[in-house]
Amino acid sequence: MAVNQAGSSLDSLISSFNTRIAELQELVIGRNMYAAGSITDLSAVDAALKAMELQIQAIKDRLREETEAIPKAKKLINASLQQQKKLQSLSVHIPSHLPERITVLNSDTNRSVHSEASNLQPGFGSLKTEEEPAALPKGKKGRASPPLWYITADELDSLSSYMRGRLTLDKVNAAINDMAAYAEMNSQLIGASKKKLAENLWEKALEVRDIAMTETIKGKHFFLETDIKGPTLKLDNTGKAILTALRHLGRISETRIGHHRVIILLKPQ
Repeated sequence: MAVNQAGSSLDSLISSFNTRIAELQELVIGRNMYAAGSITDLSAVDAALKAMELQIQAIKDRLREETEAIPKAKKLINASLQQQKKLQSLSVHIPSHLPERITVLNSDTNRSVHSEASNLQPGFGSLKTEEEPAALPKGKKGRASPPLWYITADELDSLSSYMRGRLTLDKVNAAINDMAAYAEMNSQLIGASKKKLAENLWEKALEVRDIAMTETIKGKHFFLETDIKGPTLKLDNTGKAILTALRHLGRISETRIGHHRVIILLKPQ
């Protein structure tokens, strides 16, 4: 009985070994059949993995750079916000239209004005426009530019509602720019010689000079109603409202000389 069991166990062990050997033989045959293709596929997978690793590393580097740049970006945003507040504060007090001087003479007249201005004492030239009244020098050359005495928001608000109407601070101050340009044109006409003027301006220059020599106008910046041709100040309802408001605020006064209505620029009190 024991001999039979021992023989059965030995047969089972031998059968197991034979089965295992057969499986190993099949594996060896399978590996040998696709050896070249397997190596190629594995090389391609390895190359793809390396490329992916490089891309992942590049993404990590980029993320690190962006993370390091965040504090700098925050500082830049804060500085931009502060600058924006400053500009908004300035825009409340500065008119939207800057003055554009009207030049009717040639460069010789401009050079004569600049040569006279260069003789002023340094450090005091910029103060005279603000501190002295709007008076013209007695000489024909070196006339000062007309002053720009803008109105403030408080002054505009001080006007009655019917006088203020739809006027805005920017619109009124832009009109002041126009008036200064008209006055400068007349100032240049007064000091110009006939040779330096176009033929169509000589007759007007004579009229302006006669007006400038009258007692009420002498030594002051002025312009004529006929000079009002924009770009902001015009002889329409808005222009008339602006002139009324400026006259009430003490920026201008009006008089009539001959057939001309003359507007004089005044220093605010």
